[in-house]
Amino acid sequence: MTSFAQATAVKAIDSHTYSAEFPTDWCIGSVPHGGFVTAAFLRVASAHFRTTLSKQKQPHTITLHLEFLRRTQEGPATFVVKDAKLGRRTSTIHVTLIQGRREEVVGYITNSDISTEEGVSFNTGYELHPAPYTANVSKLRADKDTNWQEQKNMPFASFRKASQKVRFFFPRKGQLMQSLADEWLCFRNGEKFTNESLGYVSDVWPQLVESYRSGGDPYNAKRETSNQDAVTEGKKKGWAKFWYPTLLLNLDVKKALPAEGVDWLFVRVRAKQIRNGRLDLEVVILDETGDIVALSHHVSLVLDAERNMAQRKKQDEQGKSKL
Repeated sequence: MTSFAQATAVKAIDSHTYSAEFPTDWCIGSVPHGGFVTAAFLRVASAHFRTTLSKQKQPHTITLHLEFLRRTQEGPATFVVKDAKLGRRTSTIHVTLIQGRREEVVGYITNSDISTEEGVSFNTGYELHPAPYTANVSKLRADKDTNWQEQKNMPFASFRKASQKVRFFFPRKGQLMQSLADEWLCFRNGEKFTNESLGYVSDVWPQLVESYRSGGDPYNAKRETSNQDAVTEGKKKGWAKFWYPTLLLNLDVKKALPAEGVDWLFVRVRAKQIRNGRLDLEVVILDETGDIVALSHHVSLVLDAERNMAQRKKQDEQGKSKL
């Protein structure tokens, strides 16, 4: 089992090329978890601005936009970087993830120095609605908070291996709405969340589709069953083992977390529409003080899990391939 730091490590091949190794324990089925892949992109950006673009003095990623063109796979990966625009306040790079000569994920990442940002600022009064349950983070780790309970047995955890890297804490009374999910997270192995972790954090939560399919909440923290029991229960109640491949992922980073990282982050994910096997997801990430750390938006598909495990087909002459 690899740690987050080990799994997302990148090595410079030259000034604009980086290599990585995607391990199987960070996969969903046979495909590396989309948030994990996003975190690897953030590691590439961090390395690039720390070395090749060090003169820019822009260590923090503030925006990221990724397009997932094809399924990624475990094993070696190469990232090719193009310096798209270098500026005094912000700089943007274009990054392509290549595996087996296939361009699988492409994106733009913009960096700045959050610590030196200045300009017009106003308090907009933004709050989450409905308001989440309060939490005492000092009691979470021991699972003694009055409003939050650890869900130790996530449905289909053996298929969704990447989801086992964190501890999930859900409301003891259940989620506030069927179309949203609130959670507190910490790494299971004691690692801390940094800004490079935000890609993963923005993509690890209960699958909202499954609460509609099952007619209940398969992620209810009070459901104390083993993973195998959860699978058996799911079959009886009509829960299907789906795969939710990401088509697009945006990340807007509002705050630089401490360099040493933080133990806990709060996440709310909400869907506005689920239709014809496609859904949107709005993600808000807060720290212990309630400050916005990052906002994220996803567009995903809902596919049978068999599509995840299907043999990869070769590209045709037009460069088409199937997810």
